[in-house]
Amino acid sequence: MIDDPTINNNREYNYTGHETQYRDEYPIIEDLIKPNSKVIDLGCGNGSLLQLLKDKKNIQEYGIELVRSGVDMCLEKGLNVRQGSIDCHLSEIEDKQFDYAICNVTIQMVMYPEVLLSEMKRIAHYQIISFPNFANWRNRLDLLLRGRMPKPMLFGYDWYNTGHIHQLSVKDFLDLAEKCDLTVCRQIHIGIWSWIGYIRNWNSNLFSTISIYLLKDKL
Repeated sequence: MIDDPTINNNREYNYTGHETQYRDEYPIIEDLIKPNSKVIDLGCGNGSLLQLLKDKKNIQEYGIELVRSGVDMCLEKGLNVRQGSIDCHLSEIEDKQFDYAICNVTIQMVMYPEVLLSEMKRIAHYQIISFPNFANWRNRLDLLLRGRMPKPMLFGYDWYNTGHIHQLSVKDFLDLAEKCDLTVCRQIHIGIWSWIGYIRNWNSNLFSTISIYLLKDKL
């Protein structure tokens, strides 16, 4: 596989006009990271998460982003980011060069999730992965009642124009983590109702909207 920035930007995402953003999983990821750590964010977008971690945790940051507009915004913020694919061998990065490797709500968009996870394990002591759980009960109900590919977790897209090319569940992710010899250190699952907050790990495959995992190498 070639590290080619033109690969996999299947919907030509553009961050122009979206210089900053805030997502519900940001404070959870922040809580998982120790101060003064070396952190790489794979698929870092416009750099909002990296900037937050730099401001709050004084991290030594590095990022890789496929979309040129996202890279440009990161560079304008003074972040150490390059353009490129993340589901390939990251030849410029040494083994265990980072304390944490983050992939936030992006693993479902890459062509080779298994390669991404394996590289994250190689380059960092800990891996932080978050993703939308497509086995959420709303998707199940939508498919049952409408008889069409469910839309609740596609965030406004349709099946044919979404960048979510791997619609995985919590159980699917755990199977892949096991195959990649990764063990779960912590897991946090965000529910759909604000008054519920973080749901219990019990039956997360049914109720989780966004799942966040802290992993490490089993060896």
